[in-house]
Order: sequence, then C-alpha cells, then structure tokens
Amino acid sequence: MLEELDKLAPAEIDRLPDPILAAGLILFAILIGYLVHRFATGIFNRTFGKVYPNLTLIAKRIRPITRLVFFIVALALAVPLLDVPFRFIGDIYHAMFVLMILLVGWAAILVLGVVADRYARHFRLDVEDNLQARRYITQIRVMRRVINVVIVILTIGLALMTFEPVREYGVSLFASAGVAGLVVGFAARPVLSNLIAGIQIALTQPIRIEDAVVVEGEWGWIEEIAATYVVIRIWDWRRLVVPLSYFVEKPFQNWTRESASIIGSVYWRVDYTVPVQEMREMLEELLDQSKLWDRNVVNLQVEASDERGLLVRALMTASTSPRAWDLRCEIREKMIGWLQDAYPECLPRIRAELPGMGRSPEPGMGGAAVAAQVAQVQK
Repeated sequence: MLEELDKLAPAEIDRLPDPILAAGLILFAILIGYLVHRFATGIFNRTFGKVYPNLTLIAKRIRPITRLVFFIVALALAVPLLDVPFRFIGDIYHAMFVLMILLVGWAAILVLGVVADRYARHFRLDVEDNLQARRYITQIRVMRRVINVVIVILTIGLALMTFEPVREYGVSLFASAGVAGLVVGFAARPVLSNLIAGIQIALTQPIRIEDAVVVEGEWGWIEEIAATYVVIRIWDWRRLVVPLSYFVEKPFQNWTRESASIIGSVYWRVDYTVPVQEMREMLEELLDQSKLWDRNVVNLQVEASDERGLLVRALMTASTSPRAWDLRCEIREKMIGWLQDAYPECLPRIRAELPGMGRSPEPGMGGAAVAAQVAQVQK
C-alpha cells in the first residue's frame, strides 16, 4: 500500500479531497440552491399568480422537481471547488445529467396530469345526459395514459443512451436490423398493439367511460380505460379485465354508443282469448304511472302464435340501461297482476285433444277440465 502511494504524483496526492471540506461545500451548495429556488418561486408566483392561475398550479405541482434541479445545478457548480480527482469528474457530471433527464420526464408526466385534470373538470359524469362528458373524459384519460407510457419509454431510453456501451449496442442494432431487432419487435408486439389500440380508442371512441357494453356474454359498464387494458364493472359487481386490442379486433355490443336511451322489451305467453286491445291500453296506462318511462316509445304487438297460445311483446324506452331493466320488470309484474284480476282465464293453458273422446275440449279449458272430461268419457 505504501509503495502504491509512493508511485502517485505529489500533485495528485494534494488533489485528494478533504472529507469535512467536501461535506461543507456540498451542504453550502444545497443551501444556496434552496434559497435561489425559493426566491425564484416567489417572483414567479407574484408575477403570474393572478394572471395565469393554471401556471401557478403547475409550478406548485412540480415544485419538488424544480427544487431538485436547483440542487443539481448548485452541486454541478460546486464540483470544481471540491478538488475532486479529474478521473471522477466525468462520472459525477454524467450522473447529474442522467438525473436531470429523469427529472424532466417526471415533470412532463406531472404537467400532463395537471392539464388533463383541469380540462376534465369541465365535464360531469353524475348528470343524466352525460354522453358528451363521457366522450371527452374518455379521450383525456386514454391519451393521458398512452402519453405517460411514451414519456416513460423515451425518458428511460434517453437516460440509457448516455451510457457508451448501450449507445453502441443501440446504434448497431438499428443499423443491422437483423434477427435481434426482429426478436425485440416480436416480443414488444403485445405492448405496442395495445398502445396503438389505445390511441385508436381515444380518437374513434368505440367505447367510453360508463358505456353499457356486452363483452364475452357479460353485461356491464366501462369503469376504467388504462394504457393496455379495460376494466368492465359487471352488473353483479364482478370486474372483467380485457386488453385494449380486444375492442379493435373483435365485435362487442355497446348499448350507449350514441345515446343512453334504450328500448326494452317484455314478453307474455297468454291464451287466445286474451283481449289484445285492452292489454295495449293497460300497457299505456301502466307506463303513464311509471317514473322510469321516458315517454318516447310504447308499443304492444302479438309477435307469434302456436298451439300453446299467443306470444305478446311490449316495447318501451327508458333514459338509461339500468332504468330500462327496472321498467321492464315493473311492467311485466303489473301486467301479470292485471291479467290475474281481470282475465284469469286468459293466462297460459294446456290444450289437448285425446283420441276416443266424444267431443273436443272447449276452447280455454284447463288441464283439470280436460281430465274430468276424459274420465266422463271412459265411464
């Protein structure tokens, strides 16, 4: 060890930093950076605080980052005063440069978040007619997440490219465009496809936040659109997670694409003797009494007839899918109750004609009456 120290030049031995002096200079540089940052922040707030409140909000959000930037600049100015050996100065400045790149990327993400949140406050999702709000909020959230991913990738890429071995490998990889490039591209295909799908969804908007959709046989609402996946809130509180590329490559149902209003249908199986016109009038009366009907569409028709009776269908509209579901259940129950009270003989009946019977069963006879008639014939 003593022999190695003897080989060092006297000038280089004199340049070895004093730990106490170095620590003092570093603390002094940090203090200077803090004071300068605080002074600059005060001037900025007094100059732009009242005129541009959004700029003040952005400055407040990235204040920790700007403070770190002032610390790094102050330390960079103090490095020559530390009497650090020359071979270490390059590494110190390189580390500061990489840290500055990461801080700029972090600041860009925070600024994007502030801008997106301020813009999203102009739209409300808690109102009944929120189609326009859902359209813009979907664009904001999806594009924000996609841009955040791009910023992270670019920041990490720029930081890594400052290292000579990484830069040489990257240049050779792009220059050769060989098998390694194909392997990397194939491995990144799912991520890239979802990012591209996110941009397509933000622009074309086949789905939006709080859209009612049917995906993979499950009915629910779009709860979250992330950078690579979509979360669907199923009606029974389950969550269905689907990749973004699914909504670009595969068909699905969107019940609120143009409007939240939707037509609901109710079916009844009734006897041939049912008074259809009175059912139609009763349907209109029941809908008038309901708070769920939006008074746009009401219709009742006989859709089919067979040996079991008639199949009657009613159509009605509601402002949203959940209200349409509740309206259908309400009308179905009340119409059955009305038929039970007013026309119980018009409820579904089993019709049969048995061989050997003296006469055919009368129209509208139930199963018990048919059995009694059969027993009488057999006697």
